[in-house]
Amino acid sequence: MIECKIAQSTGLLSLYSQYAALKQYGAALGRIFIYLDKTIIINQVTKQLTQELALALVAANNAHKAATDDQSVAETQYDTLAIEQSYLAEGQSRRVDEIKYAIKRLQNIPLEALKPKQKINIGSVVQLEKDIDKKQWFFLAPVAGGYRCKLTLVNDTINIVVITPESPLGAGMMGKVLDDEVNIKIAEKRIADFIIMVN
Repeated sequence: MIECKIAQSTGLLSLYSQYAALKQYGAALGRIFIYLDKTIIINQVTKQLTQELALALVAANNAHKAATDDQSVAETQYDTLAIEQSYLAEGQSRRVDEIKYAIKRLQNIPLEALKPKQKINIGSVVQLEKDIDKKQWFFLAPVAGGYRCKLTLVNDTINIVVITPESPLGAGMMGKVLDDEVNIKIAEKRIADFIIMVN
């Protein structure tokens, strides 16, 4: 069992009925079905993004000050310090906007998308056969690809990696179901694996 806050969730009867149906589906295939509280994943990743946002805001503010500082004024036609500082300030400001957007998108994932389901889509948590020993799962999200977090089990901990449908692996998983094969190509290398768990 995952340590989760089920009692605080809404639409429990609907969630439990879908959970029971998927558990029965997994049992028919000889699989153990584990319920994961995906709001914990979202909260952990959002916390990471919020911390990163705080640092990005400071960096953007410092870059803006540097770009408008009197010492950044070009003294000759070959002096590019001001231009470089303005590019840096623009890049930092863009990063701030990207993080704010990611936080908003994560927090706005519909509860319906987080319910257990058979077909992989946004909100699914998936495990591939080759990741069993690593205790690694993938969480399909619209943003924040590459971010990681951990979920604590009673006697164990599993690793969660966020992927998006735009990534090769995410695209290869979308629409698949339990026991489907996932084939992806990364840098001329073709990788094949099997889906052994969908939540």
